[in-house]
Amino acid sequence: MHPLRPSMTVEEAVAFFSSGTNEVQEVYSEENEFIGYLTMESIAVAVHRGELTRPIREFVVTELPSPDTAQPAFSYAQLHAFFQGPLCRIVFNSLYDGVYITDGAGITVFVNQAYQRITGIREEEVLGKHMAYLMEQQIISMSASLETIRTKRPVTLIQTIRQGRRVIVSATPVLSDKGEIMYVISSVRDITELIRMKHELDSQKLWQQSFRENLADPEQEGLEHVVMGPATRPLFKLADKVAKTDAKILLQGETGVGKSMIAKYIHARSSRSGETFMELNCAAIPAHLMEAELFGYEPGSFTGALKQGKVGILESAHRGTLFLDEIGDLPLELQVKLLKVVEENQFMRVGSTQMRHVDVRIITATHRDLAALVREGLFREDLYYRLNIVTFEVPPLRERKEEIVPLLETYLKKFNEKYNEQKTMTLECYEWLSNYHWPGNIRELANLVERLVVTTYHDTIDVGDLPAFLQQVFPASEPTSLKEAVARLERSLIAKAIRTHGTTRAAAEALGISQSAIVQKMKKLQIRVENESI
Repeated sequence: MHPLRPSMTVEEAVAFFSSGTNEVQEVYSEENEFIGYLTMESIAVAVHRGELTRPIREFVVTELPSPDTAQPAFSYAQLHAFFQGPLCRIVFNSLYDGVYITDGAGITVFVNQAYQRITGIREEEVLGKHMAYLMEQQIISMSASLETIRTKRPVTLIQTIRQGRRVIVSATPVLSDKGEIMYVISSVRDITELIRMKHELDSQKLWQQSFRENLADPEQEGLEHVVMGPATRPLFKLADKVAKTDAKILLQGETGVGKSMIAKYIHARSSRSGETFMELNCAAIPAHLMEAELFGYEPGSFTGALKQGKVGILESAHRGTLFLDEIGDLPLELQVKLLKVVEENQFMRVGSTQMRHVDVRIITATHRDLAALVREGLFREDLYYRLNIVTFEVPPLRERKEEIVPLLETYLKKFNEKYNEQKTMTLECYEWLSNYHWPGNIRELANLVERLVVTTYHDTIDVGDLPAFLQQVFPASEPTSLKEAVARLERSLIAKAIRTHGTTRAAAEALGISQSAIVQKMKKLQIRVENESI
């Protein structure tokens, strides 16, 4: 393979370590001049931080560090009591990263829950098995534990699991007071998932770029924030098909799911794309003003009317598209007039006896159950069937989890440009927000991103910056068990460290644990960051 170049990304450099035999690779400039070394430890740090797209020049060292295996001395009895006791399981099962522990002979004594989640390898498959046996059975490609036992020093390598997943394994020996290896603790982090997330985000950006290139003026159309994922891809495919027709379309879904954006998408792909797109929210205008707003009025039609009269939104959308949002809130008396527009393309202004003709495509949307409103007599059945030629059921954001990260990136870019900022989010923050249920859907997501951009003081947005409403608060009752008491103590210490240091990374350093560990503990303990009472 060609030598590593400083401009390569961390993700590209991972392939050079895939064999696991070399923990150090030399890096050369484009002119083939030696620059320095890239170590597996540096790769592990970059993956741990989620910095897969950073150039490796940021991680190159000119001198190789000498191994440091100095550890506090513990007796055999102390080490055995810990690793064979229940505290070992409690501590390591609380970590986000995988943990694999062997004894000094290479026999598996413990794997935590995170390791089983990451690798798909169950505890009963490996417990009591020698690492050489697992390699023979092709459960793992190589063993960092055996290499550590052989060299008596920490080892970091890339390991391939039987399902084809790749993980970074960092093995550290635990020495007795006599210098003998009693146990080997390996931390395991899945790089396949991180690379998959990055590729999904990259492909989403490519799709958005391709989509914008197919529109004459996407910024004007308001479609620069369109994101398409597996749950909405069939919806957009159908939108492409019906956009070529003038069929009436009803968009149904919760508030904030993007119904307005889909309506704009259909208009942009239709033969009317060069004409006006008008939007009216039927729930935002008082009933007594709705008729004048929608249909317009003649001069002197009512007290307070303009002397010259007014052209309604319907007439303004002539030859274009009219999007009526929250159509379920349209008063019954106006539904009759709208039905005439739908059936005959005709209407009368308020105060007029002259019938006017209009050529407009009507797209409607609602978060309410129109069929139920029809049964209750609150919506005309004939209008319902006229408007409901093609129905789009727009899923809520909690059912479109693949779109959450691309949407976060999209709005982060938007508000960075708006407020002249350069904010980024950590992978832990993306993961946390991906697990949130988003009751306000895309509208809530955009609001949160804008809030974070304008209120955070540093360029990296972390879990500790998220507002309190994203996290639950534990009840203030007395602990009923040792496990609960330990959890509360952890919660108190972590919350205090977050408030003091501002980010999970700084808090983790202060507490002497990894950043991924503190993030996982915050999830498990449901820590409230803002206004926390300790």
